[in-house]
Amino acid sequence: DSAGCVLASALYLVSRPSAAAAAAVLAADQAPSIVQHYWSLSVEEQFYLLWPLLLAAVALVVRRRGRPHRFVAASFVVVALLVVVSFGWSVLLTATDPARAYFDTTVRIWELGAGALLALWPAPLRMRPGAAATLGWAGLAALLGAAVVFDTRTPFPGAAALLPTVGTALVIVAGGVAGAAGPDRLLRSWPLTALGRISYPLYLWHWPLLVVFTARYGELSLPVALAVVLLSLVLAELTGRFVERPIRRARIFRVDPQAALQTGLACTIVSLISGFVLLIVAAPPPPQLGASAPRGAEAVRSSGAHAEPVDQVPHITPDPLVARDDLPEVYRAGCHVTRQESAVRGCTYGSPTSDFTVALVGDSHAAQWVPAFQRVAQQRGWRLTVYTKSQCPVLDVTVAGADLKPDDSCAVWSSALRDRLRREQPQIIATSSYEYRVIEGGTPLSGAENRRALVESMRRTWQGLAAGSKVVVLRDTPAPRIDIAECVSVHREQLTRCAVPRDEALTGIGPLQVQAAQGLDRVWLLDLNDAICPGSRCPAVIGGVLVYRDTNHLTATYARSLGPLLDERLEPVLR
Repeated sequence: DSAGCVLASALYLVSRPSAAAAAAVLAADQAPSIVQHYWSLSVEEQFYLLWPLLLAAVALVVRRRGRPHRFVAASFVVVALLVVVSFGWSVLLTATDPARAYFDTTVRIWELGAGALLALWPAPLRMRPGAAATLGWAGLAALLGAAVVFDTRTPFPGAAALLPTVGTALVIVAGGVAGAAGPDRLLRSWPLTALGRISYPLYLWHWPLLVVFTARYGELSLPVALAVVLLSLVLAELTGRFVERPIRRARIFRVDPQAALQTGLACTIVSLISGFVLLIVAAPPPPQLGASAPRGAEAVRSSGAHAEPVDQVPHITPDPLVARDDLPEVYRAGCHVTRQESAVRGCTYGSPTSDFTVALVGDSHAAQWVPAFQRVAQQRGWRLTVYTKSQCPVLDVTVAGADLKPDDSCAVWSSALRDRLRREQPQIIATSSYEYRVIEGGTPLSGAENRRALVESMRRTWQGLAAGSKVVVLRDTPAPRIDIAECVSVHREQLTRCAVPRDEALTGIGPLQVQAAQGLDRVWLLDLNDAICPGSRCPAVIGGVLVYRDTNHLTATYARSLGPLLDERLEPVLR
C-alpha cells in the first residue's frame, strides 16, 4: 500500500487511491500508509493544474466575444458556479459516503475556490478598521472553534467545512486593514510565524513518524506522543533551514525557470523510481519449493498441536504482505453490499439446482465464513446463498453507524432480507455478526442497556426466522484488535509478539450470542473458536496459515480450512 501511495504521490494522485481505499469495506482495519497525508498536497496540485486551464478557457471565451475587459467578472462567475456545485456535492457525498468524501478532490474544490473568489472579487474590498477587526476575530474564532468542537463524529467536510473555510476567508479579508484592534498582531507574533515558517516540512514529517512509532510501539502514550511531536519540530526546522529554503531561494531558479522545471521533473522521476523499488522490495517472497501444504485449522484437529503460539514457522500462507487481498469470493463477485447501499443482492454457490438450501446472512463477520460454507456445500451438494452487508447485522433494531447516528440503510436492508428469508424459507439460515450499539430514542445505547437490547433483538429475530427454517448462529470469532497481518509482517521471527490473550479476544458480542440462543427452539449455536484460538493465547499463524487479515477478520485461507470442522458441527442440526 505504501509503495502504491509513493507512486501516486509522485504524480500528485494520492487523493484518488486514498478515496478509494477509504471507501473500501475494510479500509478502517488496515495500517495507514506512511505517505497517506500526501492526499491534501495532491488535492492542491490538482487544483493548481485546473486553475490556469479554467482561467485560460474563460479568457479565450471573452476574447472571442470581444469583451476582454470582462475577464475578471466572467472568471468570478465561473469560479462561483464551480464552488457552489462542489459544495453541494460535498454535502451530498459526506452524507452518503463520508470516508470517500474526506479525500475526494471534487469535494474539496470549493474550499480552495473560496480563496480564488477573494482574489477575483470584482470590486475593491473597502471597510473601516473596526469592521475589519470584527471580521478578523470572528474568523479566527471560527477556526479555533472548529479545532475544539469538531471530532471524529463530525460529518466532514460537508457543511461543517464552512466553519473553518469561511473563518479563513474572514481572516484574509481583514488582513492589515483592522490595525491594532484586529488579530494581525497576534498572527505576526514570533511563535506563530516560526511555526508557519516550518509548516510545510512539519506536515511532511509528522505523519510518517506517527505511523512508524505506532507500528513499533502500539498506541502511543502521552510522553511518547509528545516526543514524536518534538522530533517532528526538530526535523522540520532542519529540513526547512538546510533543504527547503536554500532550494526555494536559489538564484538559478529565479533567473532560469527552465532549470526549476528540470529539477522538478528530476525529483518526480526519483520519487517514481523509489516507489517502484519499494514495490519490488516489499513484494512477498515466493513460496518455498518442497514446503508442505498449509493445513490451517486441520492441524489443530488432527494433532492438537499449535494450541499455543510459537515464534517461528517454516512458511506462512497467505503472506502477510498480501493478506488484505485474501478475501471471500463475495467481495470480488460484487454481491457483498456496501454500507451505503440498501438493496438486497446475493451470490449462489455449491449446487444451484439442489433442493437443500443454506442461506448465510449478516455483516462482514458472516461473510468471512463463506469459504468454509462453500467447502461444505460443495461436498454435500447443497445450494448456498449468501446475503451480506458491511457493518450491518440481521436484527430487528436500528444500529449505530461509525458516526454513532442511526444506520438507516442497514435497517432497510435487514428488514427486506428478513422478509425474503421468510418467503424463501431455506432449510438452514446461518448468521453471525460483530458487536454493535443499538439506537433507542435516537440515541446509541451503551453498557448494560446496549447488551440487553442486543440480546432481546437477537432472540426475537432468530425466533422469527426459525418459524420457517432452522437457524444456525455462528459465535463471533475472537477479535485480536491489533492488525495481525501488519504485526506478522514486522515480527516474522517473533510471532508470539502477535499473540493476544484468549479471554480478551473473546469479549464482545460472542457471550451475548450464547445468552440469546439459550432455550430457543430450532436455533443452534455453533462455536468453532476452539480451532481459531485453541490455547490461552490466540496464535497469529496456525498450521502454516495466517489466521487474520486485519484486526478482526479471518483470512479466506484459514476460514476455508475450517470447512471440515464446520461440517462436523452441523451434524446435530441436520438430524
